[in-house]
Amino acid sequence: MIKQELFGMTLQEMQDTLLPLGMKKFRAEQVFRWLYEKAANSFEEMTNLSKNDINILQENFTLITNEIEVLRDLKSNDGLTHKVLLGFPDGTSVETVCMHHDYGYSVCLSSQVGCSMGCTFCASGLHGLERNLTCGEILAQVYYFQRFLAMQEARVSRVVLMGSGEPMLNLDNVLKALDILHEEHGQCIGYRNMTISTCGVIPGIRKMTEMGRTINLAISLHAASDELRTSLMPINKTYNYLEVIKAADEYATENGRQVMYEYILLAGINDSIEDAKILANTMKHKNVVINLIPANPVPEKGFMRPSGNAVDRFFKALKEQKINVTVRKEMGKEIDAACGQLRASTLVGGE
Repeated sequence: MIKQELFGMTLQEMQDTLLPLGMKKFRAEQVFRWLYEKAANSFEEMTNLSKNDINILQENFTLITNEIEVLRDLKSNDGLTHKVLLGFPDGTSVETVCMHHDYGYSVCLSSQVGCSMGCTFCASGLHGLERNLTCGEILAQVYYFQRFLAMQEARVSRVVLMGSGEPMLNLDNVLKALDILHEEHGQCIGYRNMTISTCGVIPGIRKMTEMGRTINLAISLHAASDELRTSLMPINKTYNYLEVIKAADEYATENGRQVMYEYILLAGINDSIEDAKILANTMKHKNVVINLIPANPVPEKGFMRPSGNAVDRFFKALKEQKINVTVRKEMGKEIDAACGQLRASTLVGGE
């Protein structure tokens, strides 16, 4: 008999699945709380279930959290960043990062194994897209860290979909995972403490607008002209950046959330004062924040990191135009904490 994966089911799905096996609705609620509130990693941990109920679960279901393998485990020198490469039973792997900020712990999640976007500066797509992650596999990244944090009487308080993959191309599983984390008997994380980052897949942005959740939206922009953005991000051929910005404006209006635009600064490519002026003109009078990201060098791509002076000049040029702008605080640089770097180095090393 092929066992069914239980981790990743909603409460309703658990009730519908467990009831025919003789387990009452309140038992499904208990299982739900053990998995998503208490971060149980096995059925044996569910101490308020009967031995018969535990046997039913063991005979019929698996838990992906108990089947993943830690392929790489790295911690930054300052102890604030913890990155792991998690292997799934089918041989695929994804990376995820936990960061300790002054406001608490955030986890950066991957939504796909690899990526199909082909952004020229990013390591995530070096080996292409293999598949979407299931809801359970997305959640498993959070709960890997949550189990450790619980021992310290701490918890994950923020999640960002900024890891490998394009979340809008796996939006159903992404939103299902976020909804479970939002549940009172999940991790009770508010939607305002969740962020989905996209290269600009407009149908996904519009779907999020229609659904009305107050999840933060981040747009990977990285250029403010058609020609340059297309050369860096092939997705711009399908979803023009001005149309992406329009869709993001609609999201901000409908959901009352400020949109973040991520802008990776690449030396000699998009970091000039002229680039800053074009970007400022594009973003004037909009409810946005520009998050500048000095590039993490990806040797396979040949891009260079701008100097500190170049970053400062770009920042000041936007400030002078009254644009809300920040520079991303770097964490875990020495442990390949940028998207896709750890997985890419592991795949190359294994070939």
